[in-house]
Amino acid sequence: MANKKAGREVKYIFVVGGVMSGVGKGITCASIGRILVSKGYNVSAIKIDPYINVDAGTMNPVEHGEVFVTEDGDETDQDVGNYERFLNKNIYRENYMTTGRIYSAVIAKERNLEYGGRCVQVVPDIPNEVIKRIKNAAEKNKVEIMLIEIGGTVGEYENLLFLEAARIMHLADPENVLFIMVSYLPVPSIIGEMKTKPTQHAVRALNSAGIQPDFIVARSIATVDAPRRRKLAIFCNIQESDVISAPDIKSIYEVPINFEKDNLGERILEKFGLPGKKKDLIDWRKMVKKIKNAKKTVNIGIVGKYFSTGDFCLTDSYISVIEAIKHAGGANNCQPILHWINAEDVEKQGVKILKKLDGIIVPQGWGSRGAEGKIKTIKYARENKVPYFGLCYGMQMAVIEFGRDVLGFKGANSEEVDPKTAYPVIHIMPGQKELIAKKQYGGTIRLGGWPCKIVPGTHLASAYAKFGKKGTISERHRHRYEFNNLYREQYEEAGLRVAGTSPDGKIVEAIEITNHPFFIGTQFHPEYISRPLDPHPLFVEFIRVCGKK
Repeated sequence: MANKKAGREVKYIFVVGGVMSGVGKGITCASIGRILVSKGYNVSAIKIDPYINVDAGTMNPVEHGEVFVTEDGDETDQDVGNYERFLNKNIYRENYMTTGRIYSAVIAKERNLEYGGRCVQVVPDIPNEVIKRIKNAAEKNKVEIMLIEIGGTVGEYENLLFLEAARIMHLADPENVLFIMVSYLPVPSIIGEMKTKPTQHAVRALNSAGIQPDFIVARSIATVDAPRRRKLAIFCNIQESDVISAPDIKSIYEVPINFEKDNLGERILEKFGLPGKKKDLIDWRKMVKKIKNAKKTVNIGIVGKYFSTGDFCLTDSYISVIEAIKHAGGANNCQPILHWINAEDVEKQGVKILKKLDGIIVPQGWGSRGAEGKIKTIKYARENKVPYFGLCYGMQMAVIEFGRDVLGFKGANSEEVDPKTAYPVIHIMPGQKELIAKKQYGGTIRLGGWPCKIVPGTHLASAYAKFGKKGTISERHRHRYEFNNLYREQYEEAGLRVAGTSPDGKIVEAIEITNHPFFIGTQFHPEYISRPLDPHPLFVEFIRVCGKK
């Protein structure tokens, strides 16, 4: 049976993918959540990733996309970030699972004799562990409706056990479990017609796992038309009104509004036998309209290195940064135009490729590749008074540049890039050296929400104060290296001010240059907690200053 919450059974919605990956299961899941929140329900979301990795922390962002860090320090798939942005609430460790995490838990229980000495089997013990975690997450979040996105595509071997868990849940409690398939309908240019056959096959693959979808979200370049709706209804055994059109659109924040054109929220509540408590996405529509109607533009350069994947550019490596910029653009009634600049191109071509930018961001990163290009970029921004925002690695690179070019620390560097540097202005955090020596990389860095004490009288302080935030705030982290306090006094005397620290003053959380329109670096990741209905103060201030330029 479904677990109970205040006399009501918790409802579960599984979101699965058909035909191909990358068609927007995560955005679909987040958008459904936003719709149901607007109708008065307490909603949360779970992401299930079918890979063997225990978490997303050790994966290359070019291959997998951004690693999103939760408030409680879990390194998760980027879809968890979308859930937080759309639902406007924190998602916790309990809401994320992988094959590796599930198997590790089952094996640990077997070693502890928690199965009473019986034979532990893939089925039913793995699906049962999945079900247990889903229900525990629902209980912890005190939800009325829980969304569960199963990663990958139906028909893949990897997600069969998660589908089996979903099937078992539905079998035990059919009135409280729904299935939504997000499937792609291609429109081959040489044919010029939208094709439903791949989706028909995907539904049959789902049927073979013992599951019948209640809805099909029809992703395509165009709106699904009446003939295609009829075909999907006939061959996929659903009602025409349960085919939800999901054409390509410019902004992901329009997706909930598009879904409501097909009354998706009402249809879900009807199938669950639930009443709608509110009528519309009022605050959401207002936010989308504000972003869409912005006339003024600002040119923002993102100088990083996790772009290239063969002949293609993958911006998902920095998805939280991108969205935080959009949120800040809406707050400033302007449209940010993003320019993707590979740090290695700056090394080869010089800073001339930065000339037309109104502002520059150097985001997170690891290792030495592209580091010199980032340092050249920061020097250009500092000397030419171009607004600069350094995020984590971007702050560390700013410290290195200032040390070299202002303080005269020849060869100043991070111990991560050059362990033998004469001026280790960025050095490894206490305790991290031992972990690296033991090759304990996964989940061992400084992660999650940590308090930051804002230094009064700084640009950082004034930016937060505009949003009513003063004194000590909480920000999320993901780093192994930090500012070396041996050099702190020299930096401050030369004009690079410490703007934020840990409560005990030992960890430098933020720096800024005083004689500059906007030159701020943060060791934390403000992008992780920026949301369209609650943009981050530092991004709002950065875009405001860029707009003035």
